[in-house]
Amino acid sequence: MKKEPEYTVRLIDARAMVHPEPFERVVEALTSLGPDERVKLVLDREPIPLYRFLQANGYEYRVSPQSGGIYEILIWEPVRK
Repeated sequence: MKKEPEYTVRLIDARAMVHPEPFERVVEALTSLGPDERVKLVLDREPIPLYRFLQANGYEYRVSPQSGGIYEILIWEPVRK
């Protein structure tokens, strides 16, 4: 079984933030993201525009819908070989 690599998570709890602050916070965190770091965004709505930005800029992400309409999005840079 392949072991998941260890990493540090930078948490951005954006549930009380208004547009465009969650997007700006994520972009700011990604500019200084290390290879062993991930950004976890917690939001009370699905961030469709963020997904487009992440795809266009080569980031990988995993979306985990939670109860109560909460979304957790884990974002990282792909491993470059």
